[in-house]
Amino acid sequence: MSAPAVSYALNDRPGVSDETRARVRAIAERLGWVPNRAARALSDGRAGAIGLVIDRPARVLGVEPYFMQLVSGIQDALADGTTALLLQVTDNAETELALYRRWWAERRVDGVLLVDLRADDPRISLVTELGLPAVVLGEPVADDGPPCVWTDDAVAMAAVLEHLAGLGHRRVGRVAGPPEFVHTRTRTRAFAEQTRRWGLTAAPVVNADYGAQDAARATARLLAEPDPPTALVFDNDVMAVAAVGVAQELGRSVPDDLSIVAWDDSPLCGLVRPALTAVDRPIFERGAAAVRVLAEVVDGGAPGHLRTADPVLVPRGAPARRGDRPSRTLTLNRLIG
Repeated sequence: MSAPAVSYALNDRPGVSDETRARVRAIAERLGWVPNRAARALSDGRAGAIGLVIDRPARVLGVEPYFMQLVSGIQDALADGTTALLLQVTDNAETELALYRRWWAERRVDGVLLVDLRADDPRISLVTELGLPAVVLGEPVADDGPPCVWTDDAVAMAAVLEHLAGLGHRRVGRVAGPPEFVHTRTRTRAFAEQTRRWGLTAAPVVNADYGAQDAARATARLLAEPDPPTALVFDNDVMAVAAVGVAQELGRSVPDDLSIVAWDDSPLCGLVRPALTAVDRPIFERGAAAVRVLAEVVDGGAPGHLRTADPVLVPRGAPARRGDRPSRTLTLNRLIG
């Protein structure tokens, strides 16, 4: 039997009879042969890989559970092994752009996933110019850009502020991520809208880099104000956990004196003491959905934006309503009276 006939049989191509195809496959199975997926991808003009660049400092990325959950969802969608994930970490925007150019020039990827969308993000124009298939993990900001897989952060912020208002808080602060990110701006805008809606006073929004040290400094700054907030909302779990230690060092009990809410629930929020109220977003599902949408783009489709399930607030360790709780001064007076 000729080599082309064997190839046709194993790759489901016309040119051989059903009887020959069945005989070749039986022999291949008996010999333990498996197809070379890389070679098959090349023959189809495909790289057999998708790319993901995470532009974050390694010291921050190494302790942030968000990206581990996201990559887990991406890998789950790639579990059949026909497509690999090419992952690169950098802390330089120009390096990230250069990676996309090189990957596409060398056909090392069939498409890319874009995270941490920025205002006027140069990556959008670059992938459009290159013709590089792409999917954005973030909210839509332009009608003519790549498809987006996104979660409505405004819905989450509404739930957070309603929860804090229900506990009797009147002054709420926020430690946000880097201001250039679109999702930071969305949350900041929603924070301002929801504090007005619930009649709350918004303390200054302080931006940080998602790391514990930056968050500690931001927390200390907010709590040192003449009229400090009684509740703080953080843009990730690492920063919220760091704030617990700062509050305790400053003599603030969590959650009795200070309520803390973390964005993106993770094991950290449940393990720290006291456990933290957190926003639970479908991060794993979002990563898997982005891979499926990208596969459609690579195949020549034009899928629309995909909005995931709304976030859910997970309350933990909430204090009694602030209006129902005696002040520390009153309690002390009773004890010594």
